[in-house]
Amino acid sequence: MSFPLLTATAVLPAVGAVATAAVPASRRAAAKWLALVVSLGTLALAITTLVRFDPDGARYQLTESHSWIAAFGVRYELGVDGIGVALVALTALLIPFVVLAGWHDADPLETGSRRWRPTQGFFALILAVEAMVIISFEATDVFLFYIFFEAMLIPMYFLIGGFGDRAHEHGEEAASTQRSYAAVKFLLYNLVGGLIMLAAVIGLYVVAGNFSLTEIAEARANGSLHMATSTERWLFLGFFFAFAVKAPLWPLHTWLPNAMGEATAPVAVLITAVVDKVGTFAMLRFCLQLFPGASRWATPVILVLAVISILYGALLAVGQRDIKRLIAYASISHFGFIIMGIFAMTSQGQSGATLYMVNHGLSTAALLLVAGFLISRRGSRLIADYGGVQKVAPVLAGTFLIGGLATLSLPGLAPFVSEFLVLVGTFTRYPAIGIVATLGIVLAALYTLVLYQRTMTGPVKREVSAMPDLRVRELVVVAPLIVLLVFLGVYPKPVTNIVNPAVKQTMSDVHKTDPKPEVEAAK
Repeated sequence: MSFPLLTATAVLPAVGAVATAAVPASRRAAAKWLALVVSLGTLALAITTLVRFDPDGARYQLTESHSWIAAFGVRYELGVDGIGVALVALTALLIPFVVLAGWHDADPLETGSRRWRPTQGFFALILAVEAMVIISFEATDVFLFYIFFEAMLIPMYFLIGGFGDRAHEHGEEAASTQRSYAAVKFLLYNLVGGLIMLAAVIGLYVVAGNFSLTEIAEARANGSLHMATSTERWLFLGFFFAFAVKAPLWPLHTWLPNAMGEATAPVAVLITAVVDKVGTFAMLRFCLQLFPGASRWATPVILVLAVISILYGALLAVGQRDIKRLIAYASISHFGFIIMGIFAMTSQGQSGATLYMVNHGLSTAALLLVAGFLISRRGSRLIADYGGVQKVAPVLAGTFLIGGLATLSLPGLAPFVSEFLVLVGTFTRYPAIGIVATLGIVLAALYTLVLYQRTMTGPVKREVSAMPDLRVRELVVVAPLIVLLVFLGVYPKPVTNIVNPAVKQTMSDVHKTDPKPEVEAAK
């Protein structure tokens, strides 16, 4: 029996979470180092998975299948396609940076505070989220996926509610109230989506008799499993609703600004660059593969919602006073692009959407983590409290600028390629949608450049005049992300080579081909 590489990639951070939580309370430093070592070990396993994956091979590779709950046909089935393996690698790559960036975020509060922040619990919860997200990207049993899709809400709830941002304009008591509200809102929104999905999962079992993604999809493709049109549409809506909450798609997005605003910057990265990707990934893997007819039926409405997300998120980002809430609304706009690319039903759109998931993870992580370093120095999230930072902390300002330029998809940085592919893929089939969505690019330039201008340029405010520049640990966090943003912006082929075959198979699932260019033949 071959080594269960996919299981090991998910189990290592899970075991690491338990071990980190068990470290004695007096050994906070040991807990941090253990979490970092485990996250690096997981990254090594993810890289091994990426190396062993053959883009031209079978659709699902490195597969594992074992009986789990035999009476209900539930199996422990894992496998990765090009999209899944890319997102496993992204997750494993970002977690060490999250751990390093949050090195002091769970240290005890100042003397005199009545609240104690359990450092071991903070890092254990991060590793637990990593384990659950990775197995969600690997699961090919619908019930197995659902279990971890829901389970990841619990550690995220405690990370948001128990380890929130210390920078709050109204003091610690108000901050605690806001954190609790954000955590409860996050949990309730996602639980409602999960309960609706559970009903759809049960309905799928009633129709198909099992939970195996590959078996159900194959039966649908060869005609041995017939699903009534109305049944397929209801099941699709049950799955899609849960994924749209997680993604998040307008109007189910309202939990995200609260959660990201109140969480620490590393936890905010965990939310938007890691956890939220499960929603868009699942749209590709489950909605399109299991319910191709319903996916085509719902496409016009979903595209309209995606465009609303793009413009709504960008417009609200323009008017934000809070740095992290601005980045949260920008992420809502970016997820609109990803969902638009998925449901454009073109190979360029879906390749761009998948590439966008990876590039958005890198760009948002870079911008959020540098913003977190900035906020920790000043003790405020308000844009108005900054000014002239580039004169006293030029390296911090420079990395902040690169992260911001990546967010607005500047040519030469990674998100540009993905956003361009999404827009091209959408325009070839839905030109009106593509044209309207392009306005999001203009708004992105506006909110990004205004944010930089107000915080980094102009006269040096007294409160930031003694602000230190990035330290060695912080440079270790940010520098690799900047390098990747530039590298993938110039040479995205390593990622596109992996995801394109999986995109072609997804296009085949929904019985779609790329529209032919409508050009007059040369005379």
